Amino acid sequence: MPSTLVFPGGAVILPEAYADGHCGFNSEPDAPVPPGYLTWRPMKITHPVWAVLITCVAMFTQILVGAGPAMLLLDSDDALYRPLGMIGITLASLGLVYVIRRFGRQTWQGVGLTMSWRAVPHLLLGIVAGGAAVAAAGALAVTVGVATWVPSEVARPDLSLLPLSIAFALLSQAFPEELLWRGHLYDTLSARMSPRAVLIVVSVVFGVLHIFSQSAADTPVERLIYPLQAIALGFACAAARWRTGAVWMAVGVHTGLHTGNILFPAQSVNFGVHVVILTCTLTVTGLLIMARRRPTTTGAERGQTLPSPSHGG
Repeated sequence: MPSTLVFPGGAVILPEAYADGHCGFNSEPDAPVPPGYLTWRPMKITHPVWAVLITCVAMFTQILVGAGPAMLLLDSDDALYRPLGMIGITLASLGLVYVIRRFGRQTWQGVGLTMSWRAVPHLLLGIVAGGAAVAAAGALAVTVGVATWVPSEVARPDLSLLPLSIAFALLSQAFPEELLWRGHLYDTLSARMSPRAVLIVVSVVFGVLHIFSQSAADTPVERLIYPLQAIALGFACAAARWRTGAVWMAVGVHTGLHTGNILFPAQSVNFGVHVVILTCTLTVTGLLIMARRRPTTTGAERGQTLPSPSHGG
């Protein structure tokens, strides 16, 4: 019998003849195994419970690892503080997702970073959808008297700085979080759960984590209400992933939320009601995204994804 690499628990790596180029083991779950060998089984990190827990940990880890060096080495008013921080978070997210999927024997293709001509239109359409939800919520909140518009000379940035503000929202929050939740976790859960269940999980868990986020909430009730808008955002982003089969529109919706807050700032008079209104507009946005029948993704489009971090492009 050819030599093997024995792991705790009795599992072994198959010999070179059965390798697929990924650490010497055959990654096909139904591939034939020669007599006398056991198939190598990864830790059950792709089980829904483990996958959700790992994603939650990774969400905080990518912030600490990505922004940590800038926070430790630079002053907060340094010109490089924010750019290095947002780039670091994006790189940390790419690295973490790659390692998690590598350990779980999942293809990078499943993340949904497709290299298609539709990527940019999907991203821009998502930004418009997310921004429209915020604008509609602000207008409705002002109309019913639970918010007021912030004067433009006070809150709205110089237009020359708007691209930088959008880039910061994109690279520090939207892309890293969507890559993790609507990219990796969505794909992982889809292997074992129904589409409806996947939508619920990637929305609710994502939103609940935002109970730890800073907000204008003053009372315990408002702090409990605040995650509702994050749940609705998660739903709208998950709907975008479901609708397009890729993660770009989800990134756009998430970026659009922050862009809308920059362009249409509203000061809450009644924070709880304002949050409920935004929750409703984001939910409607998600439903509208899902309203049309999901198109069939072509084999060529599915095969074209951004290269994994290990190959650098």
